[in-house]
Amino acid sequence: MSENNFKVFWDEALKQINQELTTSGQKDEFVFWYDIEYVEDTLNTITASVQSDFMWVQMKSRNVISKIENKISELCGKSVTITYIVKKRNSQTVTVTDNSSINSTIGTVSQNHSSSDTIQSDSAVKSETAPVQRNETVPMTNSVPITEHPVKKHPQMNENFTFDNFVKGENSVYPYSVALAAAKAPGENYNPLILYGGVGLGKTHLMQAIGNYIYNNPPADKPDINICFISAENFTNEFTYNIRQNTPEKFKSKFRKYDVLLIDDIHFLLGKDDTQEELFHTFEALTQRKSQIVFTCDRPLSELKGFHERLLSRCKSGGIANLQPPSFETRKAILQKKMESKNFSISDEVLDLIANNVHSSVRDLEGCLKTLNGYAEITRQPITVELAKKALSDMFTADAPTMVTIDTIQKVISSYFDITLADLKGKKKNSNVVNARQIAVYLSRNLTEYSLQDIGKEFGGRDHTTIMHSIGKIEGLLKTDPMFNSTIETLIKEIKEYKKP
Repeated sequence: MSENNFKVFWDEALKQINQELTTSGQKDEFVFWYDIEYVEDTLNTITASVQSDFMWVQMKSRNVISKIENKISELCGKSVTITYIVKKRNSQTVTVTDNSSINSTIGTVSQNHSSSDTIQSDSAVKSETAPVQRNETVPMTNSVPITEHPVKKHPQMNENFTFDNFVKGENSVYPYSVALAAAKAPGENYNPLILYGGVGLGKTHLMQAIGNYIYNNPPADKPDINICFISAENFTNEFTYNIRQNTPEKFKSKFRKYDVLLIDDIHFLLGKDDTQEELFHTFEALTQRKSQIVFTCDRPLSELKGFHERLLSRCKSGGIANLQPPSFETRKAILQKKMESKNFSISDEVLDLIANNVHSSVRDLEGCLKTLNGYAEITRQPITVELAKKALSDMFTADAPTMVTIDTIQKVISSYFDITLADLKGKKKNSNVVNARQIAVYLSRNLTEYSLQDIGKEFGGRDHTTIMHSIGKIEGLLKTDPMFNSTIETLIKEIKEYKKP
């Protein structure tokens, strides 16, 4: 039983660490990595709660836990050890007593629960699965809980698109965190918020989770908060209709009064100059009202060629988050979550088969489960690995990765940077050509099995030291420039999806 002997030291330690990081310009570091709450203590041990096993591993590796321990020891003159529990949605907890062997502990927890139990607890399937983080400025000890299910259903949104129903993985730690922060403080922390990524990776889910959360937890000064969710296509259609009807003011009065505006797939507006112009003015009006704005897009903003520059500039002024394809562990957790919601069960071996063979999107994973369920109902056979291979052969084939060649890399890079293949392989030293060439060399080294000498031959006969210099230059940029990371991720996606004419 806790005596709360260390509670006052815990609070003071976090307060001092927060002040130190804020003073050094690292306020976001505290908000992001010190998402940990005091629970109780014993003679020399403090138990704290974190959102997932994965989060604890990251805190340990970044010395967050040791920093808190050292700070408390300085304050009270006594050595303490911090252990942790994982908070579950049903308010139960799993205690982990051996902090040094996280992987074996997680394995033990997994073995003691059925698939549905694992999903309900929101603990990781493996140590890399499903981190939950809150990126917010409110005190974490008084944080607002996430609603399990919307109490009120918004007429434009899917009530199942909630933060609780979003399976978090390494691919979505940051997007989930900023989306939740925007939901808890609309119009403040991340405004506008841009969520981008490939088809079926959860952009619309997170966007509507923001809307559902705010709708069910409105700010005190806006109990009847006015929220709109609309696709960019429908936004365009409605704007065009009002222009034809000679009622533009009706459109303006409608969209410029919202407290929250959620527009899905803004890449649809490419080439639609009048609609972009109207969106810009809507954006300006809502910003003046301090309304929350969220857009989704299928690509980075830098790739929205032909988008009005001033609209792009406004979009870049807030938060931008990239959803990447989920890892194996996250794909498996998603499958388990989908099974739970559909009251449907298949073996762990079949789940592994699907998670290993479907990489592209959450929708494809769900499609596999629907196919298997239907196949089993029709054939009245149990869902075995053999049956799954037969029933899902087309989906597996369609999702299978293609072999990457240097030729493909060169074609994608030259197209992306609008330079010729001859220049990419040649001697030109213009900064844009050199940059594109170095990126192509780096990707050739990382996406193919070619040696440095072979890569050099494919780039105009350059020697291996030149190739090594190019690779080192790009690796250095990746460590210091988040936006450059996003560009490289986009290029890798395009290269892997490249289809020869």
